[in-house]
Amino acid sequence: MKKIILDCDPGHDDALAMMLAVASPEIELAAVTTSAGNQTPEKTLNNAMRMLTLLQRQDIPVASGNKTPLVQPLATAGNVHGKTGLDGADLPDPDFQPQDMTAIELMAKTIREATEKVTLVVTGPMTNAALFLRVYPELAARIERIVFMGGAMGLGNWTPSVEFNIYVDPEAAKIVMNSGIPLTMAPLNVTHQAQIMKDEIATIGTINNPVAQAFKGLLDFFEIYHENPKWGFSGAPLHDPCTIAWLIDPTMFESDLMNVDVETTGDLVKGETVCDYYELTGKPKNTDVLLKIDRSRFIELIMQSLKSFN
Repeated sequence: MKKIILDCDPGHDDALAMMLAVASPEIELAAVTTSAGNQTPEKTLNNAMRMLTLLQRQDIPVASGNKTPLVQPLATAGNVHGKTGLDGADLPDPDFQPQDMTAIELMAKTIREATEKVTLVVTGPMTNAALFLRVYPELAARIERIVFMGGAMGLGNWTPSVEFNIYVDPEAAKIVMNSGIPLTMAPLNVTHQAQIMKDEIATIGTINNPVAQAFKGLLDFFEIYHENPKWGFSGAPLHDPCTIAWLIDPTMFESDLMNVDVETTGDLVKGETVCDYYELTGKPKNTDVLLKIDRSRFIELIMQSLKSFN
């Protein structure tokens, strides 16, 4: 089993990533930390706890992180995820309390107590990860790898060349990218291939358990935003679950190892992930960048994971 900490900002696709991690016999979800991003920090914390209550995993410790990005004001994505951040389903209220510590304190506690290295999975802005590396540099060697959803090679979804998670806190992303810790990046290039279609969402509705029924409603809502013809989607791209799917079965993906850095200045490109695909900079290759996914296997993993809650 891979012991992971999930740092997230739920968010419909973050919630699906959490479900995959809980359902998988390959993953031990040791802690959940939350950042501000898809919604405000109070809402993302509440959503993580609502989701763990739905999944009946109240034993997993949860802590909230920084309230704002390191430098710039907080930007949120309520236009995508709704007023609560998880619109579309009647989720249970949390029936447990968050830890009496910050996100980076919970990260440090989890990593110190682990008998093996821990993988950090980041599906939101990298604020907490960057702060952790700055406050607890002595624990960086105890991180096996950082697997994150963010960035892109040659496209964007928030500005023309910038993906949302990196846009929210580019300074934090730059700290993580240059940390020397092995990185796996799930950029828009691969997550835009990881679409779920309307008929597949309808199939989820035939799975007779509370978890699947909740995700039917969540995905119905999430899909509406992506119907806009400007995106060119046939369904809804499931960005964040690609991180957990890669940990469960990396053969589902094709990737290239390259140097990736983050631009933190510039009116037009602040937050752009600069991927050195052709090895033009001479910088060390620091990131395994996922570029292709077997969509049918990915959807089958989601379906089987949801059925496991029967």
